[in-house]
Amino acid sequence: MALNIIGIGLNDEKDITLKGLELVKNSDEVYLESYTSKLQCEISELEKLYGKKVNLANREIVEQKAEDVLLNPAKEKNVSLLIIGDVFAATTHVDLMLRAKQSGIKVNIVHNASVLTAIGITGLSLYKFGKTTSIPFENENVETPYNVIKENNKMHTLILLDLRPEENRFMKFTEARDFLLKIESKRKENVFTEDTLCVGCAKLGSTEPVIQVRKAKELEEVEAHPQCLIVPGEMHFMEEEFLMK
Repeated sequence: MALNIIGIGLNDEKDITLKGLELVKNSDEVYLESYTSKLQCEISELEKLYGKKVNLANREIVEQKAEDVLLNPAKEKNVSLLIIGDVFAATTHVDLMLRAKQSGIKVNIVHNASVLTAIGITGLSLYKFGKTTSIPFENENVETPYNVIKENNKMHTLILLDLRPEENRFMKFTEARDFLLKIESKRKENVFTEDTLCVGCAKLGSTEPVIQVRKAKELEEVEAHPQCLIVPGEMHFMEEEFLMK
């Protein structure tokens, strides 16, 4: 009996590790956390490979009903919670693991790729990224992302964009650009201008990732999801060469 929290990667059903697949196949119940990211395949494809029924677990289940849906059942049988990307990219999953351990439930953790590492495909060094930030849909009075870019100074900044898969709603990096320019027009601190170099990314981890390297004003809208925006800091010549290839 155990709670398995398994990262299944960023793209499709084939990104799961052998260790994760083995745990899933030996599970009595399997859930897919459905609100922090989006896979590039249907749930039916997961079920076909895993040989298990995959139930969707929305935010309410994972955060408010975890005791009844995940934790208590894991005291008597094997329960797996599948996480798109890596297990601990979202603090919700850290809390779930702690609650499980406090209840005496055995917890198995299986890591996988996440956006925090997949951004390496841009050629920007992971060691030179500063604090990561995010932009929510409700952002009328939010200025934190702008502040983080300023604080990161010469470091690169990864900006995660809000998404609500259940509503088929995904923020685009062009929207993030417009949000930051709006704050710049108000504060005028020259932190993010129309000429700021940006890297707009979509579908990272897939076989067809979208990467735009342009000035902020030149970014073009794309429909692929999920998306993120990177504001590069000071770059080594090798980073520049790779990024501009």
